[in-house]
Amino acid sequence: MTSTGKIVGVLLAAGQGRRFGSDKRLQPLADGTPLALAAARSLRAGCDEVLAVLRPGDAALAALLIAADCRVIYCAEAELGMGHSLAAGVRASPQAAGWLIALADMPAIAPASHAAVAEALRRGASIAVPTFTGRRGHPVGFSERWRDELEALQGDQGARRLLQGAPSEIELVTLDDPGILADIDTPADLAGMPAVDREKMAKISPRPA
Repeated sequence: MTSTGKIVGVLLAAGQGRRFGSDKRLQPLADGTPLALAAARSLRAGCDEVLAVLRPGDAALAALLIAADCRVIYCAEAELGMGHSLAAGVRASPQAAGWLIALADMPAIAPASHAAVAEALRRGASIAVPTFTGRRGHPVGFSERWRDELEALQGDQGARRLLQGAPSEIELVTLDDPGILADIDTPADLAGMPAVDREKMAKISPRPA
């Protein structure tokens, strides 16, 4: 069944980034764009709305994301794990027909890759997972059918348990985008991040899985 409802990107941006040694969310990329802002812009270009989940007190990052046309909410339980932030984002978007769950430390994902996962949900996928060279990446898309399960998430595993428990519900979206695998945990990861050619990446289209 094709969905015509709104696909909301939930940007999980409340992490501490302890392994990076500083607040990696505000770390400038080669072009000067803060890491989390680059991730938000790419996500915003690929779905109908972006809702960024932050920690209380993240005023500087909130201002950047709001200026980039994102809605911001604060999760008081963010320090308890990613599951709490994800659940808060889903609860804050009750009219959504589906969600793209994205990470603020993955700025190399192409806008077109976000759009391809969103389109899979619109075509009726229950869960949509992008792949590159056979490896699964982000963002992961969930249809409205998973609302209750997503709202009940806790802890630090995010939605992994849902994916593990429903392999038959997953539709793979095969993409030519190494950015879907490139998360930034350390300064070395940042140095090795795939080059981002925004003009080229905007033209990326999915291949049949």
